[in-house]
Amino acid sequence: MGDELVRFGVAMESSLLGELDTLVGARGVTRSEVLRDLVRAELVRAHVTRGVPAVATLTLVYDHHVRELTEKINDFQHKLGDQVRSTLHVHLDQHRCLEVVVLRGRSDELQRAAEKLLATRGVTHGGLEIVTDEASGGHAHAHEHGGHAHAHPEAAKKGRKGKR
Repeated sequence: MGDELVRFGVAMESSLLGELDTLVGARGVTRSEVLRDLVRAELVRAHVTRGVPAVATLTLVYDHHVRELTEKINDFQHKLGDQVRSTLHVHLDQHRCLEVVVLRGRSDELQRAAEKLLATRGVTHGGLEIVTDEASGGHAHAHEHGGHAHAHPEAAKKGRKGKR
């Protein structure tokens, strides 16, 4: 269940280390935890362009009074078919809606789809968060949800990949 921890030295400017320590203090974690998070995030960015299996959340904030925008967003999601796993729609005020779209598919395809939706006239804010299977090397990893730790075994991941 555990990958062996390896200690190594890192050299950086004292001012950068000071900023890192400020971040560490604000998060209430260790330098190692922050560095691991940064490396994982960079690995995800590196894998996205290669078209690897991934899941993503696309967040859109848009003015639903813009002509045919709601229909365009809905049609686009239907064209994505099984890549759209779920959506959440929230009315923010009289003019703005927030939509979160959960996606699964090839990372490069998800990225292109998100860029099209984010560039649509009337979409005022948004972002995409992609998590690739390769970012963790495809290995099971232990983590917590709501205070209880558990791992997702590799066999379960393989079973889910086939259900696209």
